[in-house]
Amino acid sequence: MSQSGTDRIIIFDTTLRDGEQSPGASMNLEQKLQVARALRDLGVDVIEAGFAAASPGDLEAIQGVSRQIEGPIITSLSRCNKGDIAASWEALKDAPRRRCHVFLATSPIHRDFKLKMVKEEIVRRAVEGVKMAREKFDDVEFSAEDSARTELDFLVEVVERAIEAGATTVNIPDTVGYALPSTYAETIRHLKKHVRGIEKVVISVHCHNDLGLAVANSLAGVLEGARQVECTINGIGERAGNASLEEIVMACKTRADVLKLSHGVKTERLYPTSRLVAQVTGLHVQRNKAIVGQNAFAHEAGIHQHGMLTNRETYEIMKPEEVGFARSSLVLGKHSGRHALKERLVALGYQLVDAAVDKVFADFKLLADKKKEIYDADIEALVVHGQILAKGAASWTLEALSTTSGTGTLPVASVALTNAAGERRQGASAGDGPVDAVFKAIEQVTGIVVKLRDYQVTSISTGEDAQGEVTLECEHATGVYRGRALSTDIIEGSARAYLEVINRVALKTGPAVAAPLVAQGTP
Repeated sequence: MSQSGTDRIIIFDTTLRDGEQSPGASMNLEQKLQVARALRDLGVDVIEAGFAAASPGDLEAIQGVSRQIEGPIITSLSRCNKGDIAASWEALKDAPRRRCHVFLATSPIHRDFKLKMVKEEIVRRAVEGVKMAREKFDDVEFSAEDSARTELDFLVEVVERAIEAGATTVNIPDTVGYALPSTYAETIRHLKKHVRGIEKVVISVHCHNDLGLAVANSLAGVLEGARQVECTINGIGERAGNASLEEIVMACKTRADVLKLSHGVKTERLYPTSRLVAQVTGLHVQRNKAIVGQNAFAHEAGIHQHGMLTNRETYEIMKPEEVGFARSSLVLGKHSGRHALKERLVALGYQLVDAAVDKVFADFKLLADKKKEIYDADIEALVVHGQILAKGAASWTLEALSTTSGTGTLPVASVALTNAAGERRQGASAGDGPVDAVFKAIEQVTGIVVKLRDYQVTSISTGEDAQGEVTLECEHATGVYRGRALSTDIIEGSARAYLEVINRVALKTGPAVAAPLVAQGTP
């Protein structure tokens, strides 16, 4: 480490931009605001809210975050051109704290095959991009896309010229997850040694996880003097994802003896935030995921259990409470009151306004009529699903559902849906089973047809009356979509999850959303 004592690192969260680029993880405006509020409450320093020039929908979402979220710096990604930077300004101009994040690829493969530019043109475009951004923004970040595969001497030249043009942060992305910790550390070390003026700016690291090394590479860069880490909740992102925010901050906390780094993240908010992002995006957190996975603090082997009973530090290097895991299981029943529920919500890490508590309490009472025993996981699911669905614009809502099936009987389903105009429409269809019949009936009413790629039902808690969480992945001409729903009735849950997919397709095919900028690339 280049400096003595404890340094503070800047946590730059790109869940709403790079994370949303995961196939099927697109979010509507209200969902982005839900995640942005959670990131603010978590204590991140910078929120990358999107790519303003990608579509009118992205610009609108960044505007919404800029106007409603105070505290973190809000940033928008831009290519090094006037149109992108103007779009970022339009999206961010109302933000109390704002940053323009411009990027340009620098590696030989990107120069030759994507951009078709020689080195001199890359340098010129980078300088022009930073200067244009500085005309409107005091805070400008420059990213040399695919830094990890860029010749070191050329990377030095581009970064130095970007700093001279006015960049306040320089980002060194490992865009395709190619680096090893030793090679990435050498890149940061080389830049610090050879780039004039680099001591005046913040060095940022942005690592992808294609070889499973995003967190390791990020920490290697930090140990060489980088002071901003770009990461996402649950490590979501393109292909294999980005560096995981929760792993970065807990590594800093757990290994403070080596890293000697502080941050502003409230770690007890990690698990609730992880759950929210998983529900919004439809991307499950794997059971053995570090920090926030279901098995992260589970001990099954007998020798491990014995050690835990003797001293928890034998097999746990951090306390589950530090990341927001609760230890209790059975908590409430049908006779429990609003005050008891609110206390349990606080214990689980959820700080909700009274109106939100009222909504959860109403859902809790409905659930209590269906279940004898309500567990923490049930309550968490009610909170997260309630937050996501509370204000989100839906083209179609489920009003009624009935199915008929049995041995030797053709499965049939009928549904009644209400559209955005308040009109009630009905449809019926046969299918290979009751769930398939429900899906076909919904398609008949909405006129939107998707191809089911994956269907999973997961028990939220234990017991015969456990809530089931239905997760779907569907394919449409406009992209891949995921939907989730919660119910003690699996067929009803399947219908609601399918409707979430249909509504996401309807949102995407609306007039306000243009085609994404896939070919241009991002850090």
